[in-house]
Amino acid sequence: MNNQNEFRLSVFSNSVNEAFCRVVVSSFITPLDPTIEEVNDLKTAVSEAVTNCIVHAYKESLGKIYIQGIINDKRVVRITVKDKGVGIEDVKAAMQPLYTTGDGDRAGLGFTVMQSFCDRVSVKSKPGKGTSVTLTKRISGRSAW
Repeated sequence: MNNQNEFRLSVFSNSVNEAFCRVVVSSFITPLDPTIEEVNDLKTAVSEAVTNCIVHAYKESLGKIYIQGIINDKRVVRITVKDKGVGIEDVKAAMQPLYTTGDGDRAGLGFTVMQSFCDRVSVKSKPGKGTSVTLTKRISGRSAW
């Protein structure tokens, strides 16, 4: 598969940047003529991934969030959201519904939401080194690429 388009972005882990990242991703996939549902699915998944960086990776500090987007010639979008924060001790446990390391106001559904809106979610993490979440979704769209 050949890549048709790509972007790279880095933002600080300020909560205001969560909305910015959603807009960037929705704008990035616009040439694929996605359905409203496809746009909303990716925006929601990206929102969850970025929010995890803000809330968990950089709990009491400000850090950078790195986002890369790729569209290949098969209309598959791959968005990778990375941080260099605290990392996840047990990725398998973190992927389970209701698991959270956050305060009582966190539902522990971030990865579950991402999985429900994407075709594939891959998580790699090393404690003390950071986390990388890759969201993959094929865009059926309304027109050919």
